[in-house]
Amino acid sequence: MIAGLIILLLVILFLPFLLKAVEHNLEYFLFVMGIIGVIISKQMNLKLFEHILQNRLIYYITFAVLIAGLLFFFFRSRINKMIELLTHKISIQFFVFILILILGLSSSFITAIIASLLLTEILHHTPLERNTKLKVIVLACFAIGFGAALTPVGEPLATITISKLKADFFYLARAIGFEIIITILLMAFLAALVVKKANKVDKDEYIENTEGVKDVFLRAFKVFVFVFALELLGTAFKPLIDLYIIKLDAKILYWVNMISAIVDNATLAAAEISKEMTNEQVRAIILGMIISGGMLIPGNIPNIISAGKFKIKSKEWAKIGVPIGLILMVTYFVLVFIVRV
Repeated sequence: MIAGLIILLLVILFLPFLLKAVEHNLEYFLFVMGIIGVIISKQMNLKLFEHILQNRLIYYITFAVLIAGLLFFFFRSRINKMIELLTHKISIQFFVFILILILGLSSSFITAIIASLLLTEILHHTPLERNTKLKVIVLACFAIGFGAALTPVGEPLATITISKLKADFFYLARAIGFEIIITILLMAFLAALVVKKANKVDKDEYIENTEGVKDVFLRAFKVFVFVFALELLGTAFKPLIDLYIIKLDAKILYWVNMISAIVDNATLAAAEISKEMTNEQVRAIILGMIISGGMLIPGNIPNIISAGKFKIKSKEWAKIGVPIGLILMVTYFVLVFIVRV
């Protein structure tokens, strides 16, 4: 069983980079892998599906994506005019800096989902070429992923951590708030730098007003499939996590948690976090998860929403996300475990 799960993990990690059909249908691929995973781990039964379908979070995420998509669709022209007005009054790099800063910090209260929906729609109407938008989106998703971990409202990872530790609402803000705010500022600054070096494009080139209502519903459905797939994969890999991962030292766990780039980090948090852990261990585990979550498309819901909207390929995301993630991983490893900030 363990060997089968490890092989499955490798397939999930590498196949999207090797096959275009998988890359273009990532949500469905992950769903199929989730089904295979629960079969391998001998957890395939109706009760599992009932349990997943009873999870309100799946419906909240799906309907949030749907409603926001419909609102943006019907008010598209007004949004475009507002953004056009703003980008004429202030520089585009300052606009992007402020946008990422606000979305990153507010994601802990408006949730990572809403923040990413706002990000994709606003960037859709900015006068930037696709390659520049791609870099900005990856940086912004890192910022949103970090910001959402400040409070249990932002994302399931934070909710489960607070619940497992029986901690107060602002525990994570105190534990890793400094690192989160610094990282959000860094991502916003880097995005502004990327935009400063880029060239603006003509209005007719950057506004692609071709998305219809059907596309909005399809995107919401794909998000539903994606979240369902994460639940299946989390269940499938739980035996592997319970048997090997949770017994590791915090320093090793920090690096092993890079699997959250493809495995639901809420599942990892539920398995790994305990009241017996020191603040240093909790900090290391959470930081490892939220950094890794930005490295690949399946790592976080904002990633999948943004990638779907802008048709970002797995290779394109990894080319930007992996180097940023590795630099952050090394930096925070030094700060937390060696310098002990």
